[in-house]
Amino acid sequence: MRIAILSCFYPFRGGISQFNTYLLEELSKKHTVKAFNFKRQYPGILFPGKTQKVSEDDDARPVESVAVLDTANPLTYSSTARAIAGFEPDVLLTRYWMSYFAPSLGSVCGKVSRILEKKGRKDFRTVAVADNIIPHEKHFFDIPLARYFVRRQSGIVTLSHAVEEQLQQICPGVRSQTIPHPLYSNFGERTDTLRARRQLGMQGTDQQVMDRKVLLFFGLIREYKGLDLLLEAMTLLDGSYTLVVAGECYGSFDRYRQIIDSERFAPIRSNLILNDKYIPDKDVKVYFSAADLSVLPYRSATQSGISSISWNFDVPLITTPVGGLIESVGEAGTGLLAESISPEGIAQAIRKYFAENKKEEYLYNISRLKKELSWESFADKLENFINTL
Repeated sequence: MRIAILSCFYPFRGGISQFNTYLLEELSKKHTVKAFNFKRQYPGILFPGKTQKVSEDDDARPVESVAVLDTANPLTYSSTARAIAGFEPDVLLTRYWMSYFAPSLGSVCGKVSRILEKKGRKDFRTVAVADNIIPHEKHFFDIPLARYFVRRQSGIVTLSHAVEEQLQQICPGVRSQTIPHPLYSNFGERTDTLRARRQLGMQGTDQQVMDRKVLLFFGLIREYKGLDLLLEAMTLLDGSYTLVVAGECYGSFDRYRQIIDSERFAPIRSNLILNDKYIPDKDVKVYFSAADLSVLPYRSATQSGISSISWNFDVPLITTPVGGLIESVGEAGTGLLAESISPEGIAQAIRKYFAENKKEEYLYNISRLKKELSWESFADKLENFINTL
């Protein structure tokens, strides 16, 4: 097949770009694939982080692509469609994770379909890989924009059953299939735990450092991800726990700073290691190698790339009972679900994990998942789904 992928690629940074890179490389082993990139992903006023592009200390993998689409400039929609149609693809793949992209990507998909139809190409298909259908931070326009986008697709691949159910509620009957998020293996191998903890600044004798119960909150800090709930949960735990928070904050950090500076947090403040900056790929393994547990205290979720990174480094998870995390963590046995989306529920689950001593059971389940969640498997299932359309 000839496959065009329209989404963000290098030099854009982040999980979506990384996912696209690995999917491109895997599909290219069997098909002719071309990457069509964004000229501009978001207008600066809509982007809450510091930069959308890789920096000098990132070691992200470069990808050959054609930068064509400015999502905020409708004048580029037609030129993007012509460029993609000129490639004569059998399939146009896009990524969908928030309603902002519906007008630009939906318009391009429709225009490419019409151009190729005029050329007699009735076998052309448009397929989207959807992380979300309704974004975590909801708006009144999310559903109509999602419908606009979905109606221009031959089929939708979701990364969790929770998203597929949401999709079918909004657009009943759309051709869809869930293919779980593959593991990120681009961050290297797990390193020595003691060395990693020293690199993060943990003090004391070697035995004292290794005796710490290290919790990791990793990735972009956004309101729906519930870092404030985890910080409050820390005040309910004893002094044997260390919390490592690593990731850039999208929006104000004030709400988290207020908890950290509060009187109730004072007794454990020295047990917090905070790096509220974007973590370069080369440093990711240090954080996960230091951790006993990866904690996802989310208020809402569909699936999470952080769980895939955690599994890659053999780190069990504690998550709240939301969205696709229920199936990927609780039902898959790769960690524990908190009983509630609250500091009390999260603290109880953390205590239970260390009291039950079931790490080997979780690691066994993670090892089974690793075999299933390869990029080769994802690409094969995606190809099979395309062939049914």
